[in-house]
Amino acid sequence: TAGVKKDIEKLYEAVPQLVNVFKIKEKIGEGTFSSVYLATAQLQTGYEEKMALKHLIPTSHPLRIAAELQCLTVAGGQDNVMGVKYCFRKNDHVVIVMPYLEHESFLDILNSLSFEEVREYMFNLFKALRRIHHFGIVHRDVKPSNFLYNRQLKKYALVDFGLAQGTPDTKIELLKTVHSEDQQGSCLQTNPIVALGNGVSVSVTAPAQIDQQSASKAADRRSSSLSKVQMKQGRGGKEDSVHLSVQRSVFGERNFNVYSSTYQENSSTKLIKQSKMIDVSSRKLVTKKKIISTKTVSNGAARKAASGCPLNLLCDCYATDRVCSVCLSRRQQVAPRAGTPGFRAPEVLTKCPTQTTAIDMWSAGIIFLSLLSGRYPFFKASDDLTALAQIMTVRGSRETIQAARTFGKSVVCTQVVPTQNLRTLCEKLRGTNSSCKRSQGEGPSRSGNNPAVPVAADKETLSKQIQHLQSSQEGDGALEMKATGMKGWDQVPDEAYDLLDKLLDLNPATRITAKEALLHPFFKDMRL
Repeated sequence: TAGVKKDIEKLYEAVPQLVNVFKIKEKIGEGTFSSVYLATAQLQTGYEEKMALKHLIPTSHPLRIAAELQCLTVAGGQDNVMGVKYCFRKNDHVVIVMPYLEHESFLDILNSLSFEEVREYMFNLFKALRRIHHFGIVHRDVKPSNFLYNRQLKKYALVDFGLAQGTPDTKIELLKTVHSEDQQGSCLQTNPIVALGNGVSVSVTAPAQIDQQSASKAADRRSSSLSKVQMKQGRGGKEDSVHLSVQRSVFGERNFNVYSSTYQENSSTKLIKQSKMIDVSSRKLVTKKKIISTKTVSNGAARKAASGCPLNLLCDCYATDRVCSVCLSRRQQVAPRAGTPGFRAPEVLTKCPTQTTAIDMWSAGIIFLSLLSGRYPFFKASDDLTALAQIMTVRGSRETIQAARTFGKSVVCTQVVPTQNLRTLCEKLRGTNSSCKRSQGEGPSRSGNNPAVPVAADKETLSKQIQHLQSSQEGDGALEMKATGMKGWDQVPDEAYDLLDKLLDLNPATRITAKEALLHPFFKDMRL
């Protein structure tokens, strides 16, 4: 198109070194922070080799660019991790040159893959994750469009380290700098509430409290960190947006009403008028049965608001669909949340400041869930609160509460939402019924005793949450399976769902690692 030709011309002008080396053919990808082009390079042997040219937007932070390059050079080039061939820079324009791997669209091939192809896909994904995790790299944006797959050649490549962060012991030197800047101070507690419909609501809070002086210092550190490092939050949503209109998502959004509140108990002070719409520091509150949207408050505005509201002042809006002025004056928690909606782990959604390579394994689990169920994207939510609520309807509210406690978060749900049998769920969505189908659950509920959660379970919650899916697509998967043949989907072993269960472990501390996943019985006859 004319627009793409103009972009190519501008790229040649911005980085003139490319002119004598590459012939740029077309634009093959565009994200929030970069554009990718297909080009050919004339080699000395006379052979033309295809290359992928990634042009980073000029506003990208130099440290982030250098860290991405170091990830590619140190960890890339083997075990299904994309490597780098060259890098060109002119002023603030940077172009990273990588080998080109022709690949299929995940959505296009999802329902034609055989079960064995799915097994090979996941095995190779874990090889790539084992490689980068060995170097202390947290990818943060694991999703199908970042794991290139050539079906015919059986070649794979994990790409895009633009959001990567380092573990505390990372071997990527530049990620150590990024990691130190990403460190968050103690966070003030905030307690968003999600109403799941049918009288079920969810709230999340950090139980720890800090004094106002340390909170102000933490906010200053967060402001510096955000301006330097976290400018890429939300990356990846754009490139996948073309697929979101396709009715493959298991969850829509119309059953979810989102509310925001702050956790404080045992107060006799009421500080809100229920019937009014409030706009405080750019946060909008709508009364019951409306959606509440929250925007990040500027640091100065947050400090100003907090200074007028003592931190030890209690409120009584906890676990209600109202937000009092005390809660509105508190600063929001800040934690890394970069990644793509639908693939973020529970610890990311609940703003846990300590995030590990386990968040990549959760994302891999979501990919596996899509492959087993034939639904992509599996989760579709406009915000983190709705995303957490959708996860709970599959993994269970009690399990979520118990797991959240392990990383310092208190999750409150007004009713018990039961965990789902993963085999039953996936087979129903795909439209298959295994001849050796096991109907028992994943295991006994480990709910424990939590006074914040009523004892009575709501057995109909999940069915109501996905009622629109079943009414509109009940026979869709079955028809597809009849047309394409079973391809092994009638004999999915228990090991597949056991691995899925371990990948979607709500507790990041016990979630399976990439190294452990490769040794799982699901891959027992595959060579490392």
